[in-house]
Amino acid sequence: MNILILSAGTRNKVVQYFKREIGNEGKVIATDCSNLAPAVYDADKFYLVPRISEPGYLDIILDICRKESVDGVFSLIDPELSILAKEKERFLEIGTTPVVSSYELVETCFDKYKMYRMLCGMDLPAARCYLDREEFYRALEAGEISYPVFVKPVKGSASIHINKVCSREEIEVLYSLYDDLMIQEYMDGTEYGADVYVDMLTGRCTSVFVKEKIKMRAGETDKSVSVKDERLFALIEKFVEKCGFCGMIDIDIFKVKDTYYISEVNPRFGGGYPHAYECGVNIPEQVIRNLKGESNRDSVGCYRAGICMMKYNEITIRDMNDTEIIR
Repeated sequence: MNILILSAGTRNKVVQYFKREIGNEGKVIATDCSNLAPAVYDADKFYLVPRISEPGYLDIILDICRKESVDGVFSLIDPELSILAKEKERFLEIGTTPVVSSYELVETCFDKYKMYRMLCGMDLPAARCYLDREEFYRALEAGEISYPVFVKPVKGSASIHINKVCSREEIEVLYSLYDDLMIQEYMDGTEYGADVYVDMLTGRCTSVFVKEKIKMRAGETDKSVSVKDERLFALIEKFVEKCGFCGMIDIDIFKVKDTYYISEVNPRFGGGYPHAYECGVNIPEQVIRNLKGESNRDSVGCYRAGICMMKYNEITIRDMNDTEIIR
């Protein structure tokens, strides 16, 4: 069983977890465009590859899959998920399974307004969103929404260019500086993150881990505490199964008063997944079982509440004197 982790970057824990679960039955290979990506040094083997936007990138990844007899491949960054999903058949032809949802779903997840419209179509609570700021101003005058609101890119990640604003003047400045923005209702409530797995063989949601976010940094959860709520579990299961998601998913949720609102969906491992794994929610094991042709049992909510995660800084030191540094 050989696993290829693309764009490993700083996600050392994910690499370590897969190595632990595979054990002596195979190897974990990692890639990145920089040899200063610390996670690649935790893999059994790594490849330095071009940036995903470079011509021929996909062919290089396919060649690695052939050379290393890769059984399953997944990426840890958003833009690459679309490549894997769109070219899924090319991977399957060489015996490699991309662990990713459908191309249509991946693209919907990256377009926050499309996700909002999909949630509305499913009759699920969602924060109001506006592409047209004039439409927002009319809704403001009608009392349908009020300040503060978020102004954010329609497509984006890592909380880049997301601003909480309290006036028309601020909105106008942001729209003059950046393209493809939207306005989103401010959720004044408790923020949660869910690490979810949907079985690749049965389409059933087999794992849900929920954490309350205590502190965030650069769009990722820095401190969190595990929580359990059967009503939220049921909402997430219904959502991911009805949409047809596949593999690992990271979901952002807000609770305002007594209502849960699905905010954003990332069809990949989230930055806070180590919290779930250390609480016993073993998604790497489920991925491996699926790649072996075995379905997973239902383990939704099989963890303890009240367990805290606290990220802290760590470093990797390597002698690169005889190696060209690729930044």
